[in-house]
Amino acid sequence: MADQEYMPGFVDFLPSMAKRLGTNGLLEELCKGFYHLVDSERGLITLESLKKNAGRLGLGELGEEQAVGMLRMGDLNGDGALDHTEFCMLMLRLTSEAI
Repeated sequence: MADQEYMPGFVDFLPSMAKRLGTNGLLEELCKGFYHLVDSERGLITLESLKKNAGRLGLGELGEEQAVGMLRMGDLNGDGALDHTEFCMLMLRLTSEAI
């Protein structure tokens, strides 16, 4: 559960969201979060865009260490940022651990 330390309130709602939306609907909604966190110039979630926009998704104010940890967890290609696929895969992983 350490992976979720930066999503405390959000995680509490996942089981009820999953029940209401179903698996596919929940994943679709989670993946939409990408567009709230993305750096519009790069089309990726960067450290700066994650820290700047985290409040939009109820993640609160992320510290440097938390934001770096989240990016490292999801960064599959090693570019230091998350593309849409990497973000969705990270959300799937975190969601399945939370539920």
